[in-house]
Amino acid sequence: MISVKNIVKTYGKKDSLFKALSNVSFSIPEGSTVAIVGKSGSGKSTLMHIMSGLDHPDSGAVMIGDQELHKLKGRKMDKFRSTEMSFIFQAFFVEANQTCYQNVSLPLEIAEEGQRKIRIEDALGQVGLKDKIDAKAGNLSGGQKQRLAIARAIVNKPKLIFADEPTGNLDSSTGEMIIKLLFKLNRLNKNTLIVVTHDNELADRCQYRITLKDGKVVHFAENKKVSK
Repeated sequence: MISVKNIVKTYGKKDSLFKALSNVSFSIPEGSTVAIVGKSGSGKSTLMHIMSGLDHPDSGAVMIGDQELHKLKGRKMDKFRSTEMSFIFQAFFVEANQTCYQNVSLPLEIAEEGQRKIRIEDALGQVGLKDKIDAKAGNLSGGQKQRLAIARAIVNKPKLIFADEPTGNLDSSTGEMIIKLLFKLNRLNKNTLIVVTHDNELADRCQYRITLKDGKVVHFAENKKVSK
């Protein structure tokens, strides 16, 4: 279970004080797919950053299993994030001058994991890029770059994957392919997938939808039509 408990986050001081999140609380089961939706400025990215330990709340707690995330400090936080979480971004953030192999190896290097070659080949195979293992990332198409980013995200077998507008830079047909791949890998690897998105069609395919407005959860619902 992942639980977010009474999260408050503010930026600025006094007259310029801005409350990005206000008493945000919810719980989601491990292995589920979750959409965080809302207009720009609603607090989606702030919530993702706090849930992933990239930012700290002013108050409240994020529980991942029995671990209170923000009680981890320094190298312990870095280790937890590198082994338990991964990220997929709209802008891909692949290293254009490096090969696909080198791009996917990065999380394993950070986590100081062994058996890298086998795990990298497996991750590239899961996203249909095994034949591109020695290709430079800069020579890939947009869809291939996002598949490479997904391979990099799954190579360390994380329990939790955050995807921030993962189809935002893709045309509709390529975006559909990426969505299907994310859900397929969620079922196969039994990780928790949390997607920040403006895409209602993508959100409708998730098991849970969290709607934010002005830093507050205004709607939390389980989609009973989505099989688990």
